[in-house]
Amino acid sequence: MDGIVSLLTTTEGRISRKQWWIGLLVIVAIAIGLTIVLSIISFGNLLLLSWGGFIISLALLWPSYCIGIKRRHDRDNDGRDLVALIGASVVLNLLQVLGIGMTTGEVWGQPALVPDMWLMVLQFLVFVFAVYMLVQVGFLKGTEGPNQYGPDPLATA
Repeated sequence: MDGIVSLLTTTEGRISRKQWWIGLLVIVAIAIGLTIVLSIISFGNLLLLSWGGFIISLALLWPSYCIGIKRRHDRDNDGRDLVALIGASVVLNLLQVLGIGMTTGEVWGQPALVPDMWLMVLQFLVFVFAVYMLVQVGFLKGTEGPNQYGPDPLATA
C-alpha cells in the first residue's frame, strides 16, 4: 500500500511505464467510484453533476501530476509540457462548467449544451497534445541508466 501511496503523492525520481499504467488505473478506478457516488447523490441535478465532476478532476490532479512528472523524468524531461497539458485541461473543464463557449443546441433530438466552434478547435488541439503526452509517458522507453532525476527504474527493479 505504501508503494501506491508514494507513487501517487511524490514527485521525486523516475518510474517505469508499468508503474505509470498501474498508477493511471488506480486514478481511473477512483474517478469512476467517485463519479458513481456523485451520480447517486446528485439526483439528476446537472449543475451539481457538472461542478462535482470538476471538483473530482481537481482532486485527482495531484496524483495525475505525480505519476506523469516521474515518467517525464524517466525520459530525462523536466515536465513543463505536462504542466501545460494539465493547465489547458483545467481551463477547458472550467470553461465547460461555467458554460463559456457553450450554446444550446440539439443532440439526437434532445436539447443540450454544445461547444461553439472556437471551443471545439481548442478542445481538439488539447486532445492532440494529450495523445502526444500519452505516447511520451505511456509507450516510449525511458532513458537507460541514471539521469539527472535518479537511477533507471528498470535497473533497480
